[in-house]
This record gives sequence, C-alpha cells and structure tokens, in this order.
Amino acid sequence: MPNAGRRSPRPTDWQELRLRDCIQPGVRVLFVGINPGVRSAVTGHHFAGFSNRFWKLLWESKLVPERITYEQDSRLPEWGFGITNLVPRPSPGIDDLSPREYVDGWHVLERKIRRFRPAIVALVGVTLYRALLPFIEPGAARPAALTVGMQKATVHGARVFVLPNPSGRNANFSHAEMLAAFRRLRRYMTRN
Repeated sequence: MPNAGRRSPRPTDWQELRLRDCIQPGVRVLFVGINPGVRSAVTGHHFAGFSNRFWKLLWESKLVPERITYEQDSRLPEWGFGITNLVPRPSPGIDDLSPREYVDGWHVLERKIRRFRPAIVALVGVTLYRALLPFIEPGAARPAALTVGMQKATVHGARVFVLPNPSGRNANFSHAEMLAAFRRLRRYMTRN
C-alpha cells in the first residue's frame, strides 16, 4: 500500500485555508474562478485538482510560452495574467457556497478590477458568469443562452470573457471546445 499511513485532510485542516491571489499591476487578463477546491486549498495553488485542465489549456492555446503547472501559478503575471477567486473559502463543490458569499465576493472582485485595471476579466465558468450577471448588468434581461467568449459587458472598463470551467467534473464542454475558447481569448489579446 503506497499511501499507507497517509491521511486525507480533515475538513478542519483545509476549511480555514485561503489562496493567495497572483495579481500585479499591469495584468492584461484577470482569470476569476468561483472558489478553490479542497486540493487547491491544501496545495496553496490555483486550479490544482487532479482532473483540472486549466494549466494544460493555457499551454495548448499558447496563452503561455512554456508548459507550467499549478505549482507555478505565481508566474502568471510574467505573461500579463492574474488569477483570483470570487469566493476565497475552499469547498468540495460550489453547492456549499451561500448567496451571501457571492455578493460579498463580487464587491471584493470589483475592487480588484478597479485597482489592477485588467483589459479583460476572464470568468472561468459559465456558472460563474450566470451568478455574476445581475451584478455586471443590473436590471438587464437574462439571455436565453449564455455562451463562452467575449461578452458585451464591461466592469470598470474591463471586457468580460467567459471560459468553460476546466474542471474534470464539467461534462458540458469537450476538451476541444474548451481549447477553442482559450484560443479565442488568445486571438482577442493579440488583436488588442
């Protein structure tokens, strides 16, 4: 048994952990996740889940010039990227988050956007975009279908771009569809 004697983290071991944002002045794109998963909280790095494809998609789409993993998340600002989460509290899934956490998270995110002035806020997940739409476009009618890609909305001058959630649990998008969305983000960045 290779893992004999190794215990899984107990809820009290990870519930109080928080990830550090990787943002610096001058970022062009700010990636925003919903909240860290348990593995991300335990490792201290963004998108660290075993089946998460975020880092692979960054490389395959040529958004970053070299292959990196979650362990190098602090390098993102080298290429003009920042990364944060709407809700800082880790959880096994988003169903554990309260509506109040979304509201509080929005106010904090809005301050980060105002402070760092990214050209693009890349929301990682259609579910995240759906949750934030009432804040981004108050009073606007909800579109019949939410799509990935560049949106008409802006937040403090930053364009909103929606990416599929790269979690291995996301069965709504194939790897090819996810990669196409990440490539669209790269093309948009190179044109602007």
